[in-house]
Parts: sequence; C-alpha cells; structure tokens
Amino acid sequence: MPRLSMKILSFAAFGALAAAPVLPAVAVAQEAFDDRPLISVTGEATAALAPDMALVNLAVVRNEATARAALDGANKAMTDVLAAMKQAGVADKDLQTSGFFIQAQYDYSSDNDGKPPKLLGYQVGNTLTVRLRDLSKLGGLLDTAVTLGVNQGGDIRFLNDKPDAAIDKARAEAVRDALAKAKTLADAAGVVLGDVLEIADNAAVAEPVPMARMSMAGKESSDAVPLATGENSYRASVSVKIAIKPKP
Repeated sequence: MPRLSMKILSFAAFGALAAAPVLPAVAVAQEAFDDRPLISVTGEATAALAPDMALVNLAVVRNEATARAALDGANKAMTDVLAAMKQAGVADKDLQTSGFFIQAQYDYSSDNDGKPPKLLGYQVGNTLTVRLRDLSKLGGLLDTAVTLGVNQGGDIRFLNDKPDAAIDKARAEAVRDALAKAKTLADAAGVVLGDVLEIADNAAVAEPVPMARMSMAGKESSDAVPLATGENSYRASVSVKIAIKPKP
C-alpha cells in the first residue's frame, strides 16, 4: 500500500510539473502580442441600393354621435380597403392591423359655465400597415385607398427586402478605406505597415430612407399618386489594428 501511494503521488506531481510551464508561456506570448507597436484606424463606406418594397400606414378615422355608428363606418371602409389590397395581389402576410382606438370626444370650451364637458360624439380609428413588394402598384393603391375611405396616415418608407449584398459591399469598401488611412499615417510617421492584427466589424447602419407623407383629408383623385422612390444608403464601419515597424 505505501508503495502504491507513492507511485500515485509521483504521477500526480509529474503531471503538475508538466502542465505548469504552459500558462506562463501563453501569458508571455499574449504580452508580446499586446506590446507590439500598431496603428488603430476606422474605415467607413456606403453602398446605395434602389428600394424594392414599401411600408405604408393607412388609417380610417370616423366621427359619429355614437360609438356604434363610428365603429360601423370605420369597419366598412377598412373592409373595402383590405379587399382592394388583396385583389391587387398583396399577400395576407403583408397586411397587418397596427392600430385601433375608440375614444369619446368632448367639448372643453370655456363657455360651459362650470358644467362638465359636453359629449360631442365618438371617434374610431383603424390603422393598416401594408408591405407592398411591387412598387409599380403603389401610387394606384394609395389613390384607391383614399377613394375607399382612408383619411389619415400615408407614411411611406421605401425599403429593401434583402440588403445583404449592399451591406457586404460597404463593408469591403470600409476595410479598404481603413487600410488606406493606415498607409497614410504610416508614411507620415516614417514607419512600415506589418500584419493586420485585428478587424472589428461595427454595426452596419441604414441611413435615413426616402420618406413620403400624404395629406389625404378630402382628397379624391382619379390619378395615381406621384411618388419618387430614390435610393437607400447602407453605411458600414470597421476598426482595424495593424502592426508597424521601423523602415529597413
């Protein structure tokens, strides 16, 4: 038994000794990497892409003496709008009710002589968000929606269904921009660029997209609403660290 115990202890001691040098070696290598002279730069670039879909908010608001009458009027108009959208080929997944309210309307004017506010009636609002993937239909659908009773909303955002290619292009340009900046700095400092030590991709940002807003109250036109879609810009930013060394 004592001999067996000694062998076990000896094996354990050997394992500990064998493993011990690993951590200091790794630490030294890391310190050497961290102490290496370097240049840190940020590169930026943008890529433009024509939009291929639109996000539109269409609202029906009705004011009546009773909540029932206001609701019935809003329901009728929104039902017609939904039917028109589906008939135009808009898929169910691209139609979403994004807002609904019922609220009483009161007269708070100062001539009530201290009496409680006078109830004027009720207002009902129903908002539909439409994702339209065929921009050629946008102007006509907006005009149809107004004809069927839409009287508020009209906020339009032009978007891209798959902007990945544009974002990747912007990222690549951002890296090239960072390398060019590093070269300029190195030349000015009288040093030579070495290995790229680190590249960090900052979040890609979609710059403000073209937006249109229609004032639809009382508008009924047989012509499609004129619109300009423009382009969307996607901005990429990268941070790059590059080793430097003296000129030979």
